[in-house]
Amino acid sequence: MGALTAYLPPELVEAVLAETGRLQQRLRLLPSVCGVYFVLTMCLFPHLGMALVWEKLIHAWGTRATRPTAAALRHLRARLGPAPLRALFEVLAVPLASPRTPGVGYRGLRTVAFDGCHSLHVPDTVDNRAWLGRVRTRLGWAGYPALNVMTLLDTGTRGLLGASIGENRRLCGERDLARTLLHRLTTGMLVLLDRGFDANDFLSQVHATGADFLVRMAALRTPRAHTVLPDGSFLTTFGTLTVRIVHARLTLTGPEGELLEHDYRLATTLLDPVRHPAGDIARLYHERWEIETGYREIRATTRAGRPLRSGHRAGLEQELWAMLICHQLLRMAITDALPGRDPDRGCYTAALEAARASITTGPLPDDRPNPIHHSVQRHQLPPRRARISARRVKHPTSRYIACERSLPRPRASTPVIKLHVAIQPPPPPPPPRNLHIRRPGTQPALPGTRRARLTALMRTRPDHLWTVTELTTGLGDTSRGLRTQLTEWATLGFLERPEQGHYRLSPTFLTEGPES
Repeated sequence: MGALTAYLPPELVEAVLAETGRLQQRLRLLPSVCGVYFVLTMCLFPHLGMALVWEKLIHAWGTRATRPTAAALRHLRARLGPAPLRALFEVLAVPLASPRTPGVGYRGLRTVAFDGCHSLHVPDTVDNRAWLGRVRTRLGWAGYPALNVMTLLDTGTRGLLGASIGENRRLCGERDLARTLLHRLTTGMLVLLDRGFDANDFLSQVHATGADFLVRMAALRTPRAHTVLPDGSFLTTFGTLTVRIVHARLTLTGPEGELLEHDYRLATTLLDPVRHPAGDIARLYHERWEIETGYREIRATTRAGRPLRSGHRAGLEQELWAMLICHQLLRMAITDALPGRDPDRGCYTAALEAARASITTGPLPDDRPNPIHHSVQRHQLPPRRARISARRVKHPTSRYIACERSLPRPRASTPVIKLHVAIQPPPPPPPPRNLHIRRPGTQPALPGTRRARLTALMRTRPDHLWTVTELTTGLGDTSRGLRTQLTEWATLGFLERPEQGHYRLSPTFLTEGPES
């Protein structure tokens, strides 16, 4: 694979093939090692057929190389299966830089993020539809099924730390898939999560791994402040877990004075307000969007929006693991090309094109510099600038169209001249309420109602303590809700209950009472 072979040597591929039992047992014209490199090269050239991809792979060998038919290449892929590619990804899915590298971590913590990807389209075949189901949009059914993928990404380098493939999206949610990757979390990591992961049981499982988290809270969650901290944040509990709540209002000022305000309610296990001020916590949350940039590099840059090739499950899994391996190899090369600098300065497109061009040149001599490093160093991106994204939804069937219309965002990407973060005070405790008890009124009971008949009955003996049995017999009402309603009327003050199960009419409401 040209320059990428430095990060994926044949010895490593052979070891993984032997471990998974996919190493050839006899001498073949198409050995298994060639099959692994062929599948990976297919992911770098999604617009070419298998025969043309093979020509790219053997271009440097000229007439000495074997030129198999398309059927032989399909048999080679079937012989490999997805297991060796998945095992190879597990070996390569490691942190690519120290958290002390500029732009990689937050105060010694490695920032990572969970998120799902549901926009990798696959061919609309019977096998794929039986496995993945169909995608329903607001205008009907989508034309292609889509893979349900969950990844754990290092937001500083955009390198992958783990991935998982789910069944039909309706049967396997994001939190279920993320739980399969919790073993990848370690002490010293800070997990950035969106509102879809705001659940007590999931957050407790993340905390049990030793990692900290920073999650945006769901709109319906209204935690009560137990301890107010000096920076305006406060402590509360999610089940048995103590967390810190940061309610921040971000005000962004554009070049022409336009303002855009947005509220963020964040929960984190970073409880020290001195070491982790609330303003820094609010500014840190935007790092979670790096995982969306990573998905864009895979979908839009590497694959150019094209669906995968295979029409069955084994082939799709093989392609997906190969695609994630290619992304990881390119991210390794970018990080190595910029030692001691922010990996965000590396251009992914420049690295991808250099890797594609190097495949046709064959293996590189040891004394020759890596062309990917040279291309990345020549085409460094400028430092990341603050800006307001336009968030334009261009797909007519997207479920985010209504959300786009409700957000007052600019029509084009706009630079941010000033960013102000205001920490909001904790909300006051809500008043005690009981949804089943209504406030007392001043109008008399309506004629013919149960309360009107009960009033008439109890006025016959105002000082008598009525039992529930006597009231049931006197009213001729055997419904099971009478005891509950008597308790409610006693709470409202219409009745008095000197003893348990005994009632009499309150002197205040001898002639008229609250409306039933």
